[in-house]
Amino acid sequence: MTRPLDRLRAAAAERESAGLRRALRPRTPDHDGLLDLASNDYLGLSRDERLVEAAVRAVREWGAGSTGSRLVTGSTRLHAELEDRLAAFTGAAGALVFSSGYLANLAAVAALGRGGLIVSDAGNHASIVDACRLSRARVVVTPHGDVEAVDEALAERAEEHALVVTDAVFSVDGDLAPLRALHETAVRHGALLVVDEAHALGVVGDHGRGAVHAAGLAGYTDIVRTITLSKSLGSQGGAVLGAPEVIGTLVDTGRSFIFDTGLAPACAGAALAALEILETTADLPGRARLRAGELAALARELGLPTADPAAAVVPVVLGSPGLALSAGALCAELGVRVGCFRPPSVPRGRSCLRLTARADLGSDDLAVVRGALTAVAELTMLPELGDVAELRVDR
Repeated sequence: MTRPLDRLRAAAAERESAGLRRALRPRTPDHDGLLDLASNDYLGLSRDERLVEAAVRAVREWGAGSTGSRLVTGSTRLHAELEDRLAAFTGAAGALVFSSGYLANLAAVAALGRGGLIVSDAGNHASIVDACRLSRARVVVTPHGDVEAVDEALAERAEEHALVVTDAVFSVDGDLAPLRALHETAVRHGALLVVDEAHALGVVGDHGRGAVHAAGLAGYTDIVRTITLSKSLGSQGGAVLGAPEVIGTLVDTGRSFIFDTGLAPACAGAALAALEILETTADLPGRARLRAGELAALARELGLPTADPAAAVVPVVLGSPGLALSAGALCAELGVRVGCFRPPSVPRGRSCLRLTARADLGSDDLAVVRGALTAVAELTMLPELGDVAELRVDR
């Protein structure tokens, strides 16, 4: 027998040798003077004065916290207004606000999938993976973007009901799910389609109404959407969008709704202000997508592997965790903060830098990025920074 902390130390040492240790690095308000290409603030709204003032007004009127769960004292008129505005903006029948997008996914997938079959894309976010596990449903993980595999899994099911679950825009690869084909497949087999719009809302489609809306599917009652308020909307929180039957089921049975404290009023107020900006500034999502395309073109020009972005996420795949860590540190030295993704956030062999575009990036910013990515391209040529053995970590 070993002492409990000895076991934890040994596991930490193993992660260290595989380049998989993580650390908290508290930043300053200005991101330590670095150009921010790591956050999910795609529209540059998190520090917008209109959002800040809306948050302050909400705090003054409602207080700092929501004071309880949504079913006790945590539902205010501000929450109800936000739900109405989210539904109207996205073309959904209704909305239910949560304190995070993670909890919205847990509720939607676990409650709606319980006792049935869940077909989940291999590239889905960890919150969906965890929700599948909590659902106690039978789960089939299909290859990324493989509609035929989804069709096969649904055709072979014995369960009475089924969910097909996918990200709209995948959080690391940045590609768009084949939503129309997935919906057609789900309809053919009597399944419900659940789409996580976290990285699509505010960036994809008319006024940033999301990928489901852009695909012409917003009015379908057999599609459930989950969103976050913490990315394009510059606030914090999440929501489920769907038919009244879906919303009612989550109010009755969604554990991460029933037993969690409601979203803070400040976050609701800021999100409402962000929706107002999106509704009145038609070109804002397009500016974010344009900057993402420019970042991807720059990476390709320098010989770094990337793909055409569907939204604001631009991955630069480097392979090993050690190389990704070194490249991320080098970018910081040259004035750019980027995301560094390693297992379990990505599969083995797919460690990468993730650059996230913002609508407010300018030409001077892109010049700084060019310098950093040029150095990364040179770094990848050094033989001593080849593959590092990777620890198997269950995603």
